[in-house]
Amino acid sequence: MNLELFIARRLVKGKNNKKGISRPIVSIAIAGIALGLAVMILSVAVVTGFKNEIRSKVAGFGSHIHIINLDSNISFETYPIRRNQDFLPRLEEIREVRHIQVFATKPGIIRTGDDIQGVILKGIDKDFKWDFFEQNMVEGSSFRVTDTATTNSIVISRSIASLLRLNVGDDLAMYFVQDPPRARRFSIEGVYETGLEELDKMFVLADIKHIQRLNNWDEDQVSGFEIILDDFDKLEEVSLRVFDEVGYTFTGDRGRLRVTSISDRYPHIFDWLELLDMNVWVILTLMVLVAGFNMVSGLLILILEHTGMIGILKSVGINNVSLRKIFLYQSAYLVGKGLIWGNLLGIAIAVLQNRFGFFKLDQASYFIDTVPVNLSIAHILLLNAGTMIVTISMLIIPSYIIGKISPEKTIRFD
Repeated sequence: MNLELFIARRLVKGKNNKKGISRPIVSIAIAGIALGLAVMILSVAVVTGFKNEIRSKVAGFGSHIHIINLDSNISFETYPIRRNQDFLPRLEEIREVRHIQVFATKPGIIRTGDDIQGVILKGIDKDFKWDFFEQNMVEGSSFRVTDTATTNSIVISRSIASLLRLNVGDDLAMYFVQDPPRARRFSIEGVYETGLEELDKMFVLADIKHIQRLNNWDEDQVSGFEIILDDFDKLEEVSLRVFDEVGYTFTGDRGRLRVTSISDRYPHIFDWLELLDMNVWVILTLMVLVAGFNMVSGLLILILEHTGMIGILKSVGINNVSLRKIFLYQSAYLVGKGLIWGNLLGIAIAVLQNRFGFFKLDQASYFIDTVPVNLSIAHILLLNAGTMIVTISMLIIPSYIIGKISPEKTIRFD
């Protein structure tokens, strides 16, 4: 039998323990650990949930990886590449690749009466995945592209519709600055809203054949390919694999192809998201330190309260190491109790927020209207293990005070 563990269990379950002067202080320490863990669980859940929401929205506009002509620039006025490429079958064999689709972009100006707005006309084909925009459709519906006819239907954002006072079913004229200038009339089929104001004000979805005709391209020419992945965390790895397959490919006019990831195209958004990780680490560090110092205070009180017991145990031959183990076991039990309550509190709040969305956000500033949560079993287990290890480690040095307790003085005192 483990003598130290046996004595620690008796101290925890003993009747005198419930009446001792240490009870309120120990209770405060347990509450501090519970609140600290709950805050850590919520911090990690909110930050990871927020990052996942923003990343999925940004990727929804332009997919995870682009393959375009190397000569194309950031003006969205692109040089064409051929739709039929030898590398496409090899890319489709990559396990993380969910879908590949063609696209084309062209800057334009929408004019309605006295109002004008510059936009990016994004041409899509019949292979376009509507999942993201249909999830964020607030009025109307998506349109379908066919090989036989060109549709004049478009989908615009609520931001553009509000600025230009447009509704589903309205017709509008879009002008394109080129030589010679051209114009096209479209009919609004649907209105979407993602919360990403910067992108919502830019993109209008239309049949890719409009852009091909405006640019005098043939049916086999497009701006590039969009690659959609199953797992955002694999973005860098898959981007390198795509580059290995595509990066050295030449177009028909001896031009080169370029591979860009979504983080390359919108670095300011992803740099901002990376800064959130630093905030989480600061919170985690502070909460663990607070929990540790609470338990240090509790341990010292427990030792002082059981000074007489320590003297008696020393007098019968139990050494300082065993005595330290007794109080560390008792502290570990108290820390575990705090962790259980912290888990219940943190997970309960996260589940309620995910279900009912009590806590709101300013969508104009944060791109989403409610605080998102992403509960991960792995994160919860790591937080519990880390808190337990750090807290008990902080108790080792204070436990050495037991070695300074003299059996003669404590027994005489009693």
